[in-house]
Amino acid sequence: MKSPVGDLAPTDGEEGSDRKPLLQRAPRAEAAPVCCSARYNLAFLAFCGFFVLYALRVNLSVALVDMVDSNSTAADNRTSSECAEHSAPIKVLHNQTGKRYQWDAETQGWILGSFFYGYIITQIPGGYMASRVGGKLLLGFGILGTAVFTLFTPLAADLGVGALVALRALEGLGEGVTFPAMHSMWSSWAPPLERSKLLSISYAGAQLGTVISLPLSGIICFYMNWTYVFYLFGIVGIIWFILWIWLVTDTPETHKTISPYEQEYILSSLKNQLSSQKSVPWIPMLKSLPLWAIVVAHFSYNWTFYTLLTLLPTYMKEVLRFNIQENGVLSAVPYFGCWLCMILSGQAADNLRAKWNFSTLCVRRLFTLIGMIGPAVFLVAAGFIGCDYSLAVAFLTISTTLGGFCSSGFSINHLDIAPSYAGVLLGITNTFATIPGMVGPIIARSLTPENTIREWQTVFCIAAGINVSGAIFFTLFAKGEVQTWAVSDHRGHKTEGTNK
Repeated sequence: MKSPVGDLAPTDGEEGSDRKPLLQRAPRAEAAPVCCSARYNLAFLAFCGFFVLYALRVNLSVALVDMVDSNSTAADNRTSSECAEHSAPIKVLHNQTGKRYQWDAETQGWILGSFFYGYIITQIPGGYMASRVGGKLLLGFGILGTAVFTLFTPLAADLGVGALVALRALEGLGEGVTFPAMHSMWSSWAPPLERSKLLSISYAGAQLGTVISLPLSGIICFYMNWTYVFYLFGIVGIIWFILWIWLVTDTPETHKTISPYEQEYILSSLKNQLSSQKSVPWIPMLKSLPLWAIVVAHFSYNWTFYTLLTLLPTYMKEVLRFNIQENGVLSAVPYFGCWLCMILSGQAADNLRAKWNFSTLCVRRLFTLIGMIGPAVFLVAAGFIGCDYSLAVAFLTISTTLGGFCSSGFSINHLDIAPSYAGVLLGITNTFATIPGMVGPIIARSLTPENTIREWQTVFCIAAGINVSGAIFFTLFAKGEVQTWAVSDHRGHKTEGTNK
């Protein structure tokens, strides 16, 4: 059957076997029901976990506005005069009981960036540990540790900048193991024809966590004080940990309430995809071009993602000149679109694979191209429409929303090429993908000393160029089938469809 996506489809020699059903023991029509299933319960609990995780990550960026004495940053304000004031400031008295600190812009930058210095360290170790001890405890204690450290944020702030920077770095260490641990768990839980759905549901919690925590943190600061931002989210994280430990297991075989039918469905669908060898094949893994295709795509995508995540509120305030109340809501809208897109694209990707006979590689390429080139186009457009407020918000929202397609593109390709080592692979790719979070915003701020529209055009064009380059590299070198180095016995039990 000829693939419906033309040039994106691989040749029969390249990936002919990838078109065959991956559920070799059970017909597609006999898939275990979704309702009340153990695998979808896991997806929901993971969704809640990543919701909490990102709420714990971004709440400081909102609370910091209330933590800092406005007089200490007055000299750093560089509001552009190119666009007229969008609306009159809303002068409403709010709670002023929280303590204020004399932190200049550079100090605030160190506080916000310190998270990534811990986060980048535990990516690869987290993937390796998950492959050895399982992802349940690693993910659970990673989020618990972050939640507990969050509770101590007000105390660390009182002790000084050094203590707060160290605390945020420790939070990064805890969060660094979470994505590799979750990928490792899905290698045992996600049937190949349901990977896009299950992973997009679980990781979409990160986007919704951003959407909810940004305005909610602002509301808490406004009506209470900034300390309660950390207390609230920290307690929620501890409650989630209790539920996670109680209800989740590392594999279907050890789950106490899973139905025998669902267990057999999952295990038979993964037959010949998992390796029994205990050691990680580091050398062939690092020589694998499909892995580096994911690395390049992940790095490129995160350059734009982290630039907008950290600087979109600045752009809306200093260039488009939205007031603080509008800024909080409008900064969250793009991530709501991205969350919705992740959920829908996961459904679409698996339907294309199961019902329309698209190859895995075809789907990964198609969704990566949409999720990286689409945002690049609208990001550049947002920089060239001047002071048209409505179009600027619309284009930035569409740009971030389309990025949600990548959740069913390169983001889960680790599970396609090496399910047994998916956690390790994600640790490798996420290590490189964390670098943009550390240097991207710094470069962007250095390019916008006066906050002019022309300066921001340069920032958006650089991000778009990196995005497009990453999408092209992934399209050229990605694979959609299990690689030979990822299975244990290439002669007797080689997975059908692996590369030669």
